[in-house]
Amino acid sequence: MTNLLTVIVVVIFAALIYGFYLLQKRHVKFSTRVFGALFAGIVFGGILQLIFGTGSDVVTQSLEWITMVGSGYVALLQMLIMPLIFVSIVGAFTKMKESEKIKKISFTVLATLLGTTAIAALIGITMVMVFGLDGASFTEGATETARIAELAERSTQVQDLSIPQQIVAFIPSNVFADFAGTRSTSTIGVVIFSAFVGIAFLGVKRKSPKEAETFANLMDSLYKIVMRIVTLVLRLTPYGVLALMTNVLASSDFAAILNLGKFILASYAALILVLLFHSLLLIAVRVNPVTYFKKAFPVLSFAFTSRSSAGALPLNIETQTKALGVDEATANFAGSFGLSIGQNGCAGVYPAMLATIVAPTVGINVFDWQFILLLVAVVTISSFGVAGVGGGATFASLIVLGSMNLPIAIVGLVISVEPLIDMARTLVNVSDSMVSGIVTSSRINELDRTVLDDAAAVIEAE
Repeated sequence: MTNLLTVIVVVIFAALIYGFYLLQKRHVKFSTRVFGALFAGIVFGGILQLIFGTGSDVVTQSLEWITMVGSGYVALLQMLIMPLIFVSIVGAFTKMKESEKIKKISFTVLATLLGTTAIAALIGITMVMVFGLDGASFTEGATETARIAELAERSTQVQDLSIPQQIVAFIPSNVFADFAGTRSTSTIGVVIFSAFVGIAFLGVKRKSPKEAETFANLMDSLYKIVMRIVTLVLRLTPYGVLALMTNVLASSDFAAILNLGKFILASYAALILVLLFHSLLLIAVRVNPVTYFKKAFPVLSFAFTSRSSAGALPLNIETQTKALGVDEATANFAGSFGLSIGQNGCAGVYPAMLATIVAPTVGINVFDWQFILLLVAVVTISSFGVAGVGGGATFASLIVLGSMNLPIAIVGLVISVEPLIDMARTLVNVSDSMVSGIVTSSRINELDRTVLDDAAAVIEAE
């Protein structure tokens, strides 16, 4: 009977996939299909949860097939990450007509990413105080105990490196290994190498214009090929979102959600406030937040369902340039830097909240301004290089807690609701990257407001 029910569930899912394929053939808007897939995944996954329950044989076996679609889509996007980072950053140098703007672009992008991370940390601290969260009241079950033991081993590796040593670890001693993603800091390693290649290009351009032009043409060809591959993969977005959202709803532990409901509410409240702060930054550069969120919806919804900032990079850059009017150089810098520097959700809100929750258990007064300033500073510095990797929020939290000599067990105690919160964290991470691109493009007077205000200028993967 279980096998029969599993087949029925998989057939229904396949029918949904075919339905979205028909919508694509009829040229229904890409954003409409993504939104429809998001809604269908929520409904279908919720129905599976209500009928069969979490961990049932039918759900487990069905999700093996359903997850194959979602995981396959994310894997295809991840396949593009390192090549896309390289051609994007180097291309930003080769396409920039005025080399002096590179300094202004990189400084403004980094300042925005780090500044918003500091604000995100403050918001996280404030929400812990407002909701009155206390780490001592969190319950510990078998899953949490196992997770705490695992984290204890990982924290030893993290604590073995001081912050200066962690910064040195970002430097790619073997760039080919980093292109293969063999280190937790491989992403920022590729970013650094690509920046060096771009700077070297500018030097060659001054001394040997002919050779520089040949290299620029080569990079332009590579960029177009990579972006064409991106377009092919983006066509699969509705199917990936459908599978990923179905998996999230069908596998959620609602008992754990109720148990940690206060923490979830505080986390979402903090993340929503960060998005409101993003809106204020947009208003400051005369950009309508409603227009921004409407056009950014496809990439933000994918980030929410996939829980992968890195996987959202292709959509991120496409959205900035084709829908929001950001110049290519800035979009490439903002999108690539945002993968491993200053992610507001994973490296800002989350570590700050956990540190504030657990601090009273060791006798620290969280209302002490010295504690708050120290925590914000540690969170901001620690946001370099750790947020763009798998499990970035956990890694960032371990570094922050370890740097401040706070217990790490709190990270394991909230593991059961980690996926639910991580969806919103990832959305905020990607939003911060895109907002930094808009702010920077506006500052250097390259923001194309005609594209920004054009309702028809949206991402289409036809």
